[in-house]
Amino acid sequence: MTLHYRLAGPMGDVVNTFAAKPATLTLGTGELSPALEQHLLGLAEGQRATFELPAGLAFGQRSPDMLQWLSRKELADLGDPAEQYAVGDVLHFPTPDGQGQFAGSVQGLRDDAGGQAVLFDFNHPLAGQPVTFEVLVIGIL
Repeated sequence: MTLHYRLAGPMGDVVNTFAAKPATLTLGTGELSPALEQHLLGLAEGQRATFELPAGLAFGQRSPDMLQWLSRKELADLGDPAEQYAVGDVLHFPTPDGQGQFAGSVQGLRDDAGGQAVLFDFNHPLAGQPVTFEVLVIGIL
């Protein structure tokens, strides 16, 4: 399916392809959450629709278990040892199978007796939030 789409939460857009190149997605592959995919089923080419999803439905609830400290050594093993981090930075990490990636946002920095470390939030930015999902179907493959 080729489409333009926009995902927004209370703080505004997180993804918006309307001003850029459209996305090409294959349903059922995990490119979009199942809750979002359900809203695409039955839409026709050229159809535009906006859906309001309640908090937590699109990307689940926020989980405190998704906040994790990574040591500078662990981060150096994954990339550039001289990398500097700041709160708000978003980094992409390889999945364990090496076939994809996932993102984590920097929430804090530590340099103490426990060593240097960076606190990452691996929750989706829209986890636990209401989501506006706007879509324009360009083509169905």
